[in-house]
Amino acid sequence: MTDSVPTTEKIGWFQWFLNWGYIGRGIGVLCFIIILLFILSIFWSTEPAPFDVEAVAKEYATNHKETIVTGYISTYTLMEIARRGLLDKAGGYLSNDKLPPSVFMDNIPNWEFGVLQQVRDFSQVMRNNFSRSRTGGQENAELATAQPKFNVDNMSWMFPAAESEYRSGINALDKYLHKLTDAKKSEQFSARADSLRLWLDTVTLRLGNLSQRLSSSVGESRLNIELAGDPKGQSTAPQLASSKEKTPWVEIDDVFFEARGTSWALIHLLKAIEFDFKDILESKNATPLLRQAIKELEATQKSVWSPMILNGSEFGLFANHSLVMSSYISRAQAIISELRELMPQG
Repeated sequence: MTDSVPTTEKIGWFQWFLNWGYIGRGIGVLCFIIILLFILSIFWSTEPAPFDVEAVAKEYATNHKETIVTGYISTYTLMEIARRGLLDKAGGYLSNDKLPPSVFMDNIPNWEFGVLQQVRDFSQVMRNNFSRSRTGGQENAELATAQPKFNVDNMSWMFPAAESEYRSGINALDKYLHKLTDAKKSEQFSARADSLRLWLDTVTLRLGNLSQRLSSSVGESRLNIELAGDPKGQSTAPQLASSKEKTPWVEIDDVFFEARGTSWALIHLLKAIEFDFKDILESKNATPLLRQAIKELEATQKSVWSPMILNGSEFGLFANHSLVMSSYISRAQAIISELRELMPQG
């Protein structure tokens, strides 16, 4: 009678694994860890879903037995953008992580940076303009605390940790929010056309920069127009008549996801502005412009079905995702620029 050969079914998977020897077991464990980190990186690469700025603000106000006043929705939206876009999404804040898998990920960290830029810009205009009178006046203490917190280096992971500073900034905004609804406090949010224009100026510059970096994915020669229209204008250094600009191919996806993060944050801020600056926008018949800008930015949030950001030529065989993104960003910038020009008018 011959001896039967043991099979993996008879000895069990665990015993079969032990029979590999030390080297085999080590390789098996390593492969398992790599697969696990890969799956985790896919989950952490999920971008936060959009939220209804009016609904979440009203729910928060109801829970705290507060009344919606001018500036309430804009302030709460800024807080939620910082929470959902930076801290409380899948994987938490990843930009300053030093361990795998996030240390090998760059798409979401660039997305976070785009969101952070908008948080910084809006918190600054809140501190300097929305919360103060035309003549300047005394700045709000909570906003004076919050705004520098968001300016901490996004890559800082210790002393201080970026996420802890951003959380402190959110908490300071929360204190300001509660004081807005307290009749005994002097805090205010002034919805004025001139203040809104200042923020729209910054938005226009941000979108213009992104659009140019996105369109430079294919490389193109640009004429120098820095001093166009000003015959007496001067610059510090001599300017070339033209220059060749091209975003390095290793940075194409970085700029793409920064633009997506910027657009995600801007969509929510513009919707909040529509509510808090409703009377001003309607008086200038500017609400349709604002909604069209939002619509253009929402197009940037469509799902990317390609496993990687492609950088084909303009009319080549393969897609150029950067040029598509640039077209939406450029149209939104043009509309916001037009909206900005309406603000000083009666």
